[in-house]
Amino acid sequence: MAEHAYLLVEIGTEELPPMALERLGEAFANGVVAGLQDAGLAHGEAQALYSPRRLAVLIDGVQTSQPAREVEKRGPAVQAAFDDDGKPTRAAQGFARSCGVEVEDLQTLETDKGRWLMHSYTEPGRDTAALLPAIVKQALDRLPIPRRMRWGDHEEEFVRPVHWVVMMLGTDVVPGTILGKQAGRQTRGHRFMGEGLLELKQPQDYVKLLEQSGRVIVNPQQRRERVRRQAEDAGEQAGGKALVHDHVLQEVSALVEWPVAVTGRFDPRFLELPREVLIATMEEHQRYFPVTDGDGALLPAFVTISNIESRHPDLVRQGNERVVHPRLSDAEFFWKQDLAVPLQDRLKQLGGVVFEKQLGSVADKASRVATLAGHIAGQLQVDAATVKRAAELAKADLVTEMVGEFPELQGIIGSYYARVQAEPEDVAVAL
Repeated sequence: MAEHAYLLVEIGTEELPPMALERLGEAFANGVVAGLQDAGLAHGEAQALYSPRRLAVLIDGVQTSQPAREVEKRGPAVQAAFDDDGKPTRAAQGFARSCGVEVEDLQTLETDKGRWLMHSYTEPGRDTAALLPAIVKQALDRLPIPRRMRWGDHEEEFVRPVHWVVMMLGTDVVPGTILGKQAGRQTRGHRFMGEGLLELKQPQDYVKLLEQSGRVIVNPQQRRERVRRQAEDAGEQAGGKALVHDHVLQEVSALVEWPVAVTGRFDPRFLELPREVLIATMEEHQRYFPVTDGDGALLPAFVTISNIESRHPDLVRQGNERVVHPRLSDAEFFWKQDLAVPLQDRLKQLGGVVFEKQLGSVADKASRVATLAGHIAGQLQVDAATVKRAAELAKADLVTEMVGEFPELQGIIGSYYARVQAEPEDVAVAL
């Protein structure tokens, strides 16, 4: 084997948690790199590669064996190593035996604290292949997994069941067992569109082979960019512009291995709902990308990213449209139900919500804040009544159906309800 070679390690699993995928993928690659460095193995660039069904790392220029190193082993002090007649003591003899040499073959180390017996020798380096299973195991053990699982009758534990392992150094398979699976050179592509088992001849073929034969974009940056580009193109085809927020883009990219954009539409009547409600429904519940017109107003359309190239894309579109309709209907129901109760009447409900055991309810807190806000308003010579009203209602939307469904909309929903219920505009803005 050459002195340097590509290293590929892939852990094939069932679908990994999308919100944790990036963290797991980067941590795994960093862990393997750290293990190589601790073993004194030089290497080149490392790529963290991951998709919903795999964690992998591809590293260029990995040394195929550790370099030899000079080792100095210190023994007893010379004073304790020889008796008055100059004969070696048991301490000297024991140290020599531990080094595998005779006493006369030992050297003397001179320091500012005295003279010591010493044995220096050259330690040959171990083959990288012999070190890799332990390095990979340590990297997996250190992954940030709050709760591990077992599957079948296996004792091994991981975030999801493991089905295959690839471990190659150059063109050779590194023998070893990782999480109960014997390492090999066969990877797997897309669950439905891939060509079954894919055999790797060398690690540097990994990314290309998975894309061409496995229908998997394993490079996370490339996959994320493909999702973004497809969503934006689909938004234009729908007559507008797709809203691509980073947190949705990241999660969607962690849910698909072969992204395919699908455009759908919903009943225009739902556009009467607050913009934030529609966006939250599509983004947080469905992982869709909303579509806006040239002025930024929402259109009755969305873009979803499928994980398969369907032979019947219209059926995929229709299925997503059927799914989003009841979601939007729920939001519409919450909106109408909430509007039937004035924010003022909700202050009584806040009395049943504990703020802190010794400080009372959220209603108590709102009352204290209103008193303080009114006092400060008086000092600043602004409308104390408006300020106190805003403070009283500031937490009222916490007990609405809408905030119960979309906690991230608290305050925003309160402002909408305040306007509809004829509260002053300054109060709505404050909420």
